[in-house]
Amino acid sequence: MQGLEFWQMLAGVALFLLGTRFMEESLRQMTGRQFKLFLKKQTENKVKAIAGGVLITALLQSSSVVNLLVLAFVGARIISTRNALALVLGANLGSTITGWIVLMAGFSYNISDMALPVAGIAGLGFALFPQQGRGHNLSRFFFGFSFLFIGLAYMKTGMEGVVASLDFNSIREAPLVVFLLSGFVITTLIQSSAATIAIILTALYAGAISFNDGIALMLGSELGTTIKLFIAGIRGARAKRSVAMGNFIFNVVTVLIVFIFLQPLSHWVTVSLGVSDKLLALVFFQTLVNLLSILIFYPFLGRLSHFLENRNSRNEEETSFIHRSDLQLPQAALMALDNETRTFIRMVLQYAQEGFQLKDSSCHDLTVKKRYQSMSVHEKYEHLKYLYGDIHGFCIRLHQQVLIPEEAARLERLVAAIRNAMYAAKSIKDALPDMYQLEHSSNDIKFAFYGQTRATLIQFSQKACPMLVPAHLAKVEELADIYHSVTAGYAATVQEFYKENTAGGLSETEITTLLNFNREIYTAFKSFVFAMKDCLFDKKEAAYFDELPGFIR
Repeated sequence: MQGLEFWQMLAGVALFLLGTRFMEESLRQMTGRQFKLFLKKQTENKVKAIAGGVLITALLQSSSVVNLLVLAFVGARIISTRNALALVLGANLGSTITGWIVLMAGFSYNISDMALPVAGIAGLGFALFPQQGRGHNLSRFFFGFSFLFIGLAYMKTGMEGVVASLDFNSIREAPLVVFLLSGFVITTLIQSSAATIAIILTALYAGAISFNDGIALMLGSELGTTIKLFIAGIRGARAKRSVAMGNFIFNVVTVLIVFIFLQPLSHWVTVSLGVSDKLLALVFFQTLVNLLSILIFYPFLGRLSHFLENRNSRNEEETSFIHRSDLQLPQAALMALDNETRTFIRMVLQYAQEGFQLKDSSCHDLTVKKRYQSMSVHEKYEHLKYLYGDIHGFCIRLHQQVLIPEEAARLERLVAAIRNAMYAAKSIKDALPDMYQLEHSSNDIKFAFYGQTRATLIQFSQKACPMLVPAHLAKVEELADIYHSVTAGYAATVQEFYKENTAGGLSETEITTLLNFNREIYTAFKSFVFAMKDCLFDKKEAAYFDELPGFIR
C-alpha cells in the first residue's frame, strides 16, 4: 500500500499544480484594459503600489500574473522602477493569502466535498463555452480553483499513509539548511510557491516534519519563487532587469536574516504570541516574513532602484554606439547614429531569420550583443521595440541641437531608416502565425511555399547584410537589384497562387492565408530596402528609389 499512497500524494501535487496553471492562464486572459488602468493608477507612489500589490494579488490569487504584468508595465515605461519594486513587495505579501485559504478551507473543513461539484460544473463550462470568451475563462478559473483542494485532499491522504509506513526520524535530524535548500529546489522545479506551501502544510499536518523544518522549507520556497520573475526579466530591457534583480535581493536578504534568527523568531511566534497550532503558526510566519521584507526595504526603495538602474546601465547598455555619444558634437553623434542604425537593421534581419528558424552567418555581427542573440523570437521583438524607443529618443534630443542643413537632412534619413526597419519587424511578427501553419501543413503546396520563402530570406540576407558593414562601399545598383528581385518575386508568387488555386490544389481559405502571408513577407522586404536606402545613401542617391513603383497593390 505504501507505493499506492506515494502515488496518491504525487497525484495530489500534480492536481494542485494543474489548478494553479488553469487559474494563471484564465487570469492572463481576463486582465483587460480596466484592470491594467487600475494597476497603473495604483502605482502612483510607493505606499499605493505596495497596497495595490497586496490587494490585486489577494484577489487574483497569483503573484506570478501580477509580477509579469509589472515587468510589462516597466518595459513599456508606464511605471517607474521604484514603484514597480514597491508593487512587487506588495505582491509577495499578497501571495501569502493563498496559504491562509489553503489552511482555513483545506484543513479546517472537508472542502473536497464542495470542490467536486464546483469542478464538475466549471469543467462542463470550460469544455462547452467558446474559447477566449469570458464564460470559458471564468469556468477555467473555478475549475483550477477546485483542483487546488481536490489535490490537497489527495496530498493529505497520501502523506498520512506514507508517514505511517516510514520512519521520518532521520529526516528530522537533518540540518535546517538542508530543508532550506529543499524548499528552494522544490519551488524552482514546480514554479509554484503555493504548491510548496501546501506540501509543507500537509507534511507538518501528518507529522513528517517539525515546525522549524517547515519554516526552513517555507524560507526556501520564498527564494525559489523569485526564479520565475528573474528568468522573465533578466534578459529583457534594463528596467525589467532592475525589477527582477530587486525582487531577488528582497527575498535573499530577508530569508538570510530570518534564517539566522529562526530559533528566537520561532519561539516568539509559538510561545510569546501563543500560536500553538503549528499549521496556523507556519502560515502566520510566512506572512510575517513578507511583512518584514516591506519594513526592511521600504525606506531604501528609491536608492535601491537608482543603484540597480545605474548598475544595469554600466554593465550593458541597450544601444551599441549612441549611449557613448556627445550630443554637443553633432557630427560625431550622427556617425554614432549611423552605426547604430546599421546594427539595428541587422538585428531586425536576425529576428526575421530566427522566426524562420534560420542560422545564417551572413548577418553575424560582433556589435550585436550576445544577450540579444540568445533571446527567443518573442523576446527579440520586444527588445527591438524597446531599442527603437531608445534610438528614437536620441534622435529627438539630437534634433534639438543646432544642426547645419546637411546634418539635419542626414538625421531625417536615419530616422526614416530606423522607422522602416521597425516596420519590417512588425510585418515579420504579423506573418509568424501563418508561417507556423505553413511549416506544419500536410498540404505540399503550402509546405513548399514555406520552404521557398525561407530560401528567399536567406538570399535576401546574404545580399543585404554585407552592404550594412561600414567598411563596405554600398552602391545604388546593388540595392536596386535587391529591390527588383523582391518586386518580381512578389508578382510571380501571386500569379503562381492563382494557378494552384485554379488547378484545385488550394481551397479559398488556403489561398487567402498564402496571399496574406506573402504580402506581409514582401512588405517586410520592401521596408528593409527602404531602411537601407536611407541609411546607406545620400539624398540624391536615395531619390532614385523614390521614383520606383511600389509592389504592394
